[in-house]
Amino acid sequence: MPIIVRLDRVLADRKMSLTALSEAVGVSVVNLSNLKTGKVKAIRFSTLEAICRALECQPGDLLEYAEEEVSGS
Repeated sequence: MPIIVRLDRVLADRKMSLTALSEAVGVSVVNLSNLKTGKVKAIRFSTLEAICRALECQPGDLLEYAEEEVSGS
């Protein structure tokens, strides 16, 4: 998938646990864990906004686009 979630890196930089972030944004630890591991297909802007507010970061700090390699035949 070309969108990479960097939530783990930002959490580490802020020295914040997933549990503390969950309490700060009102999203379950399970949902945040799924986001952190890239197992989600979508995120609500309201959730992204709450995460950015709690972590004092920008959406670009959390999400990265990487081109997929196309294999030739």
